[in-house]
Formats: sequence, structure tokens, C-alpha cells
Amino acid sequence: MRRVPSSLGTSPWPSETFLARLSESSRQLLLALGVMHTYPANHVMMRQGESGNLVLVVMHGLVKVSARAENGTESLLAVRVRGDVIGDMAVLDGSARSATATTCGVTVARLIKGDVFLDYLRRHSSAALTLSTLMSDRLRWANQRRLEFAGYDSDVCLARLLLAVAARHGRPGPEGMDLGIPLTQVELGGLIGAKESTVQKILRNLSARGLVRTGHRRVIIVDLSSLAAFANLDPLPPRNHSAKPD
Repeated sequence: MRRVPSSLGTSPWPSETFLARLSESSRQLLLALGVMHTYPANHVMMRQGESGNLVLVVMHGLVKVSARAENGTESLLAVRVRGDVIGDMAVLDGSARSATATTCGVTVARLIKGDVFLDYLRRHSSAALTLSTLMSDRLRWANQRRLEFAGYDSDVCLARLLLAVAARHGRPGPEGMDLGIPLTQVELGGLIGAKESTVQKILRNLSARGLVRTGHRRVIIVDLSSLAAFANLDPLPPRNHSAKPD
């Protein structure tokens, strides 16, 4: 069976994020750039199709990244948390925004002009390499979801998704591992290519097995090991992205 991380690391910034992976010196230099801005809940920070001339570093809050297909269907692609960078792809290649970023609640971000961000990467090769690694991980995440769509039924896909989200963002608590991000059943379905009714049925089944508990925009993994077994995965100690000096 494949392995999946079962908990978070101990970095001051959430593990797997851009700021967590940077060395202390590179992080401080980046955080000295741009200006801070506070966004209200449900605010569109950047919109699919628009030109991209800003990079946003999330300092507080949650941001959902979604995209709309030509037929009008909208899918949730990812969730970004504090420490994540948003809008970097459009700045790097000069293309239009490939997705829309919307705040889940009050969100604070550092806004950095595109040319300033590019100059920062040119001056600090370790930061540029870190961003390249991060983008590679995003692609691996997307590829893994596509492979699971093709190779597993929806219930296994959802179990794998819950474990993957918990590995990146989860918070342990008295009831179990909270996913750490508020996701509706529609949004969970969007991440695995399933209808809301299918997600509802799967969650009821997982709950009946004692593997998860659900609430309003909330999923708690009660038994990580058993859910991993259901998903044909083995738990693995958390990955440690230790920052390296420039």
C-alpha cells in the first residue's frame, strides 16, 4: 500500500507552505516586500481570466482556489492557508489568471507587485528553487487526484482526499483529526469529481464505520489508521521541510 502523512509538522507556518519551506533569511526578505491588506469574507482576491500583476502571500485566513469550465461548471481546485503564495503562476509566465481565489473568512495577505517578486527570485536563488519545488508538489497533488479518479471508486477517492487534506492542514483535537479547513460537501465533491449526493452517501458510510464525524462545513477523522486502511494507504510519520540557509 502507498503511504500518506498522518499529521502536521512543527513549523511556525503550516507545513508544505511556501513560507514554511523558505530559509529564515529568505522569508524575512520576502515579508519586507509589498503591503499588507485585509479582505472581508467571501471576497474575490483575483479572478480567472484577468491579467496577473500581483502575488499574494497569505498571512492569516483561508483562501479557496476554483476554476470554471467552458460549460459553466465550477470546481474547487485547492485551498490555500497562511504561508501560501497565490498568483505566482501568472506573474511567472505572463499569462492570465488560471483560477479564481476567494476568501473563506476575513483574510490578511501581503500584496507584492509582480516585477518586485520576480526580482526577489532573481536575487535569491534558494527561494526560486523553493518555489519551483512547491509548484512541482502542486502538480503531483493534481496528478495524484487524476490517477485516483481513474483507479478507484468515489468512496476510496474521498477517503484519500480527506487524509491528504488532513496531512497538510489538519489539527488534532479531542474528537480526532479536524481537517483544519471548512469544506462543504459540494466542494469535497468538486475535488474528487463526484456529485454532492455521492459525497453525502460516502460520508454517512464512513461515519457509520466510525471513521469520521461530520458537522457544518466540518469533517473530523476519528480513526486515521482505519481510514488509511480503507483508502489502501499506510500512515507515515510527518514530512519535515527544514529550511536551509542561503
